[in-house]
Amino acid sequence: MDWSVAGIVVSLIVIVALALRGWHIILIAPLAVIVTALFSGMEILPLLTGPYMKGFVNYAGKFYLVFLTASIFGKVMEDSGAARSIALAILRLTGRGSQYNVLLAISAITLGLTYGGVSLFVVIFAVIPIARPLFRELNVPWHLFAAAFTFGLGSITMTMIPGTPSIINIMPTRYMTSSPTSAPALGLLGAAVLVVFNLWYMRFALRRAVARGESYAATPSGGAAAEAEAPGSQPAGPHVALCLLPPSTLIVLLNLVKLDILLAMTAAAAVCVVLFWSRFGNLLDTLNRGAVNTVNPIINTCADVGYGMSIAATEGFKTVSAWLLAMPGHPIISLSIATNIMAGISGSASGGLGIILETIAPKYLALGLSPDLVHRVCVMSAGAFDALPHNGVVITTMAVAGLTHSNSYKHVWWGHVVATVIALAIVIPVGILLY
Repeated sequence: MDWSVAGIVVSLIVIVALALRGWHIILIAPLAVIVTALFSGMEILPLLTGPYMKGFVNYAGKFYLVFLTASIFGKVMEDSGAARSIALAILRLTGRGSQYNVLLAISAITLGLTYGGVSLFVVIFAVIPIARPLFRELNVPWHLFAAAFTFGLGSITMTMIPGTPSIINIMPTRYMTSSPTSAPALGLLGAAVLVVFNLWYMRFALRRAVARGESYAATPSGGAAAEAEAPGSQPAGPHVALCLLPPSTLIVLLNLVKLDILLAMTAAAAVCVVLFWSRFGNLLDTLNRGAVNTVNPIINTCADVGYGMSIAATEGFKTVSAWLLAMPGHPIISLSIATNIMAGISGSASGGLGIILETIAPKYLALGLSPDLVHRVCVMSAGAFDALPHNGVVITTMAVAGLTHSNSYKHVWWGHVVATVIALAIVIPVGILLY
């Protein structure tokens, strides 16, 4: 038995087990590196100060400013009331005439905000106060919020729709000659599969819940999960037409003008500040909080990537890489498998993708694969098994919404993980034919 490979497996078990017990990835990642070193017969300190910190620092060097500008943009959209106005406008379009319509409304609101470049963590806190009164009003079981929210928050606007400004979709452009709109037909095909699957799944889950006699029940917890105000009870926000200008600016500058993501995101934030200057009680405080909000996600992802780079320095990783490259069939299949594995190990789409882009992707590009195909398949694959129970966004959503893994994670599993795997099973063969 290859003890180095065994060490990789054991370190994965350590990461998942400790994450589910509330340990932070900043603590878990170095511990997992230590486990890896012990099994691989490597010195612990050189592995931590070498590959681990190299991966940590390299990722920060490449993406810190992307995280910073994205976080500030999300915060100015939130504090100006623009994000909420967009959400309420979508709600008016979808209506709230039935339980199913409420699920569709929450999905549409989340899709609209995330495609507009608003941070996932900002969206969590923006949508729940709108969702809870609607679920209560129409007696929709609250655990179904996870199904609607996952549909909107997950793979479609994060990895599939061409031109999405998500960090995941930007990352490959720093490593290869691709763009945010790479392989648009494949992205749209994958998105269509996810839409059809999730529309079916939400209706199925709702019917099953109703058949079981389930109803809305308030979950006693703090924060946004507590009793929230009705959607119309807060002061009126800015007009939705104006609110759409900042995210539209971002999309146009990024995909049509081909501006760098840093400049596009900064310009969009500036447009938001200028348009809604009078709505900021303390603009400096908004900017400060937006900047501080950068710390947690970037450090978490750096820790993930550092762990992955430590794994890449072992003999076991070389064995696994050789096995993947030697797999029968088209190499894009094994690259997708590798990306799924790394995203699952790290519990992070950006962390798993960062590991792949730093270690394995160059070998596949050297085989002559199209950068556009590699971009889209890697990005989509990073957004599948990333959402295992120890994923940070999953944990945060459950906590803020007052839900638990036992009553709600099944919706994340089906609506995100399974749906994306099905989409990949369709997209990859088409991609092989086209590229």
